Amino acid sequence: MNIIPACLRAFVFVAALISALPLGAAEAKVVSPKEAAALVASGKAVLVDVRETEECAASGVAQPAKVLPKSDFDGDQKQWQAFLAANKGKQVLVYCASGRRSKAVAEALAAKGVESANVGGLKDWTAAGLPVRKVE
Repeated sequence: MNIIPACLRAFVFVAALISALPLGAAEAKVVSPKEAAALVASGKAVLVDVRETEECAASGVAQPAKVLPKSDFDGDQKQWQAFLAANKGKQVLVYCASGRRSKAVAEALAAKGVESANVGGLKDWTAAGLPVRKVE
């Protein structure tokens, strides 16, 4: 019996198991604004603006977006809990001004087992020629 092939098979098996383990925070998926608009239109996803309400009032939001501030997500999640319960089974697509806050929220949602993705910033949405609406 040749011991080297058996050891090599065992090493490959252990290496495969280790590479399948999650390390650190869940990586946020990235979806383009046009992909996001198509997913929302198909009913497979919901779009969330994670900026604060004052920011949204100043610049508007993506047409199909729900405003759920990151401060609520980081706090007691009163708005977020109800929203996630009402949209269970749909992908949650998030954006902010630049994409940094939405990346953090998308990663936190993914870590909780929620299918999510970062759409970037409102600037990316408008650069793609997608509609924006005013909020009060």
